[in-house]
Amino acid sequence: MITFRRAALVLSPLAILLSTGSASAQDAARMDQVVQASASHEKYMGTALVAIGDEVLFDKAYGSADLEWGIANTTDTKFRIGSVTKQFTAASILMLQERGALDLDQPVGTYLADTPESWAGVTLRHLLNHTSGIPNVTSLEDFGTWKYLPTTREEIIARFSDLPLEFAPGEKFAYSNSGFLLLTAVIEDVSGQPYAEFVTENIFAPLGMTNTAIDVTSAIVPRRADGYSPSKTGIVNADYVDMGIPQGAGALYSTTTDLVKWQRGLYGGDVLKPESLAEMTRPAIEAVHNSSAAMGLFVLEGEDGTLIWHGGGIEGFNAWLGYDPDREISVVVLANLNGGAANEIGMHLTTLARGGDVTLAQERTEIDTSGINLAEYTGTYTVTENFKIAFREEDGQLVTQATGQDAFPVFASGPDRFFLKVVDAQLAFNRNSDGRIVSVTLTQNGQEIVANRE
Repeated sequence: MITFRRAALVLSPLAILLSTGSASAQDAARMDQVVQASASHEKYMGTALVAIGDEVLFDKAYGSADLEWGIANTTDTKFRIGSVTKQFTAASILMLQERGALDLDQPVGTYLADTPESWAGVTLRHLLNHTSGIPNVTSLEDFGTWKYLPTTREEIIARFSDLPLEFAPGEKFAYSNSGFLLLTAVIEDVSGQPYAEFVTENIFAPLGMTNTAIDVTSAIVPRRADGYSPSKTGIVNADYVDMGIPQGAGALYSTTTDLVKWQRGLYGGDVLKPESLAEMTRPAIEAVHNSSAAMGLFVLEGEDGTLIWHGGGIEGFNAWLGYDPDREISVVVLANLNGGAANEIGMHLTTLARGGDVTLAQERTEIDTSGINLAEYTGTYTVTENFKIAFREEDGQLVTQATGQDAFPVFASGPDRFFLKVVDAQLAFNRNSDGRIVSVTLTQNGQEIVANRE
């Protein structure tokens, strides 16, 4: 769900609205400005890379790998990548299908012992594109109390295996880390290898990804960044999570350079056969906000072309990995400070690499509202039953407040167009044929949603 607050994980970026920028596209200096806009306000630390084919257009590091020791991030710093891990798990499952070791359309119980009867209709395909109905283990109420503890594969699965399905398999999309924990177990049982060994032998080593591996909490990892989170008093050390828990759902660390090697290898045909790659990247079901779920990936078909992407979020880290197959554009943004900046930066850099322009929040021009009837925009606009955006007028200033959040002033930029300054978010009020305002479109972090007026 899009909010004015910067979220730890944003699942569904849409096309950035192009506007008149202050510099030309594919300009490394402009790319640096876009990243610095977040880094200079303590919203981002990490590394970002943009490549077209094998040509690197932009590759730079920002902020600290260790704030306590004053050690700067570098372009070869290693970051946890969270759910970007899922595409490696999906590719591994497809490899095993190519070898005749499994079938995506067989129930998960075909490959795992002692699965509950309620999973009889849950196939590997359902797990891959988040349509299984199995509850998301990291959303369970008690997850925050046991995430600190070493937990075996069987113990993790036992935490959600007795829960009822949330819907019939295949009925709809609901993001579930549980599904990818089960896929991790399938890879191990079918291949006879630990997950870490399988992906290293079959993906990392062949592609020369020497800086990518399953993160182990106790291991000494050279050039691994520490993770941080924002707070009301400033940046703090991130909460702890035992890295034995996320497995093939989110346990990898990597570098920007290694992730470009991955995209060049995957989309260049060095990992899967063409028919398997087509299956992996085929939009299967609408996820949210016009993005469709594929296998460990999301696919956005926009005016600017196809974008295959996934974000990642884990305690202290965020990641965003995008690929434009028509232009062979790779964009990698890794962060060791939680928040929505990695997603926002990734979409902005994609826009620039595609030849578009980006207007940053501080570059927008505020217009005088003395001649605008602000009362015309006031009221409540509904996104979902549990998420609404309210607008009210206070002393000649339009103010907005999303469910469960603080109120923020909004500023006019044109007819029926407003923007926030506290975050990079724009609002466009939509009128019907009678000229009455009936909805508002919120664009934030490269995402777009429409809220209908009550």
